[in-house]
Amino acid sequence: MRNLAKILSLIALCATPLPAQAQDYPARPIRLVVPFPPGGPNDIIGRVVGQKMQELLGQLIIIDNRPGAAGALGTDNVAKSEPDGYSIAIASAGALAISTSLQEKILYDPLKELAAITLVARVPELLVASTTVPAANVSELVALAKAKPGTINYGSTGPGSMPHLAGELFRISAQIDIVHVPYRGAAPAVNDLIGHQVDIMFLDVPVLLPQIHAGAIKPLAVGGRLRVKSLPDLRTMSEIGYPQIEADNWYGMVAPARTPPAIIAKLNGAAVAAMKAPEVQEKLASQGAILIGNTPEEFAAYWASEIQKWAKVVQAAGLKVN
Repeated sequence: MRNLAKILSLIALCATPLPAQAQDYPARPIRLVVPFPPGGPNDIIGRVVGQKMQELLGQLIIIDNRPGAAGALGTDNVAKSEPDGYSIAIASAGALAISTSLQEKILYDPLKELAAITLVARVPELLVASTTVPAANVSELVALAKAKPGTINYGSTGPGSMPHLAGELFRISAQIDIVHVPYRGAAPAVNDLIGHQVDIMFLDVPVLLPQIHAGAIKPLAVGGRLRVKSLPDLRTMSEIGYPQIEADNWYGMVAPARTPPAIIAKLNGAAVAAMKAPEVQEKLASQGAILIGNTPEEFAAYWASEIQKWAKVVQAAGLKVN
């Protein structure tokens, strides 16, 4: 509890104001960094929410894709930007919560260099397989992996990403020997899954649904706690017998530390209103994204709890990334 209180206080300090006039904000275009390549779930969520925020704020919001290091490069770019509200990001759990305990050297300290705006969405992970993998369900996949240790690989959106941690949880829980293959984002990972260069992966629902419906990949299980409405017959890992594998990715909107509270409040108001818009809910909820839209304080508390949660997973898995 003492560690949690310390983390919460550090996040709260990120909103300490600098001398600034926020009443005219925004007076020019806002750069919204998506720290992954175009086409992935982070990009989809950023573009849909950003477009509606643009309408509400009356200023252009420019999507700036900056992939690399499982979202760390783009997130670092915002962390090092001026705290004036004109450079913000929608970053993943990997970049905001997992990287702090997984990486030997991190580019930024998320607790000290970033300020919470709002938790945008939670997205369940799906376990999927290439159509050439001779397994129709998780039980058959586990049996195959045990029969041929070290021959099945699993893709991820990069070291430290939620798909990476979900894959490690699966490896440990099922006691199987599978090989991690990191990618620079969801789109290239899925392309190689379709092309049979990678066997299995956990990945966010939105980017996988079109390929599942087209029959290009095989869905095996839901990594989250609840079934996905768009795939109602697909069982969860808990239902299959792996309750410890709970992997909901999440995406949070952040600004540089010391961004004035009045600007944080205006961004929060626009983001929350955008997520309440029927067209935004339709575009994202139908793909499996659960929209949240909470206060900066609520997001900061959730963020702190996630840092502690995934630190335990990283330690149990014995992971470190240079």
